[in-house]
Amino acid sequence: MTRERDSDGVDAAVHDAPAADLHVHTTASDGILTVSELPVAARTGGVDVVAVTDHDRVHPELDAPVQTIDDVTVVRGIELRVDAGDQRLDLLGYGLEATDGIDAVTRRIQENRKTRGAEIVERVEARLDVDLDIELEDGIGRPNIARAIEASDAPYDFDSAFEELIGTGCPCYVERYVPSFSAGVRALRDSCAVVALAHPFRYGDPESALDRARELDAVERFYPYSGASADAEDRALVDAVADEADLLLTGGSDAHDRALGLAGPPPSAFDPIASRLSGV
Repeated sequence: MTRERDSDGVDAAVHDAPAADLHVHTTASDGILTVSELPVAARTGGVDVVAVTDHDRVHPELDAPVQTIDDVTVVRGIELRVDAGDQRLDLLGYGLEATDGIDAVTRRIQENRKTRGAEIVERVEARLDVDLDIELEDGIGRPNIARAIEASDAPYDFDSAFEELIGTGCPCYVERYVPSFSAGVRALRDSCAVVALAHPFRYGDPESALDRARELDAVERFYPYSGASADAEDRALVDAVADEADLLLTGGSDAHDRALGLAGPPPSAFDPIASRLSGV
């Protein structure tokens, strides 16, 4: 697997328009897009292939690993958080087939998500003396609760709700169940055509995360990092690991809103991924 480089040694493909957005969240977890809204959002973002990768959940309205909705190709996927021992990682699965293994893993996670969500809501309501208008259903996550806090009479917006109330270590935070790395990979390999490590530079130890990626099919190379962005040296590290382990290069916007197409693999990187996805 080789990549052309520009005069500064930076992967020239990073400048190409994405051929697909392979990291999108919907109302099935903590995004705001519905399945029916995906085509318009995709076309607005300049892509005609999107992967729905909701947190720890297979979207209940997608009934095939790959399908066409209003001329947009939608890949059924998942973003699964796993415990790698030294840190927690997010894995992306694409072209997902329904299997007993992935069903068992996601069902246990979703049951825990609702229990955990109820406890967080109870703590917030007791602490702030407010009533949060929120349904404790499959897919619930802290962003859903933060939006409910922002919409309540509490003096917090979405960001401050995380920073002061429900973020890790905050007074209303509750730990949640996360499957082991091996259990997660096993379930994903059994059900998905491609398994990837998501956003390696969002972890405390990116090099350790990338070592784990060697056990997978792909790594997320094209991603809109906020704050301290992945620089040329970081991208070179991903490229080196991908070359050594023969990994595909995936990517996406990690959209939780309606802004699709902010990042994604260019055609040269997407084509080998598409070849593994029947129907793309």
